[in-house]
Amino acid sequence: MFQRLREDINSVFERDPAARNFLEVLTNYPGLHALLLHRCSHWLWKKNLKWLSRSMSTFGRWLTGIEIHPGATIGRRFFIDHGMGVVIGETARVGDDVTLYQGVTLGGTSWHKGKRHPTLGDGVIVGAGAKILGPFTVGAGAKIGSNAVVTKEVPAGATVVGIPGKVVKRADPDVEEALDVDPARREAICQKFGFDAYGVSEDMPDPVARSMQAMLDHMHAVDERIERMCSTLRKLDASYRDGQLPALRDEDFADILDEADGACSDSAKYPRSTTSAEQDASSGNG
Repeated sequence: MFQRLREDINSVFERDPAARNFLEVLTNYPGLHALLLHRCSHWLWKKNLKWLSRSMSTFGRWLTGIEIHPGATIGRRFFIDHGMGVVIGETARVGDDVTLYQGVTLGGTSWHKGKRHPTLGDGVIVGAGAKILGPFTVGAGAKIGSNAVVTKEVPAGATVVGIPGKVVKRADPDVEEALDVDPARREAICQKFGFDAYGVSEDMPDPVARSMQAMLDHMHAVDERIERMCSTLRKLDASYRDGQLPALRDEDFADILDEADGACSDSAKYPRSTTSAEQDASSGNG
């Protein structure tokens, strides 16, 4: 028992830089208090002392603002940071080394008995205010961004944001289409490693921005392919003269480009490609 308590306290030091010493963590961290009370109430629940276990759970809710049903199964080194408003349902299963922040709900979407709450794999991080609803599995190492609403299974190592939750990162990204685009732009997000507080980081894009970036990549690939075709036509027919394309001003697209590229790189690192027709037009050779 004391070994498990030491593990739980050490997990606080590993994941909260504000923790200063053993006594402070033991006396002033409601997430730890809720976890210790849950371990006792869960033991009573398994002994079929239902009323006593529910009473202890209710006392823990009153004391900490964290509601964990005594029937829920919690793994080792579980950490709830801040904790106020966390709700964990009866049939929820939480793996080892899981982190939850305030306002998280592991809830159900059905009134039927049986498995109706989510299962979190080892090492999952759930950001503040996120809702995971339903009897599905969130894979090991997944990250749920703050305020996301997740209602379907999440692959291991994935990052999910938005309402409804959308996967914006996988541990093993899908094979990219054969477009003539610098792959570093797509893969920059995958270079983020380590613990991400609140399940979100400054280099994780919004799903809408990700879709916009994909469309811009496709447009540039098509533009470059057309330019190669025009270059070939000029070589075949010296009299061929392609028309001048209307100029595109970067300032007209500044907001879109900043939103789409902000999570992967600075705009200076990946400048918008300029077609040969635009170069001709700017030099007066159009």
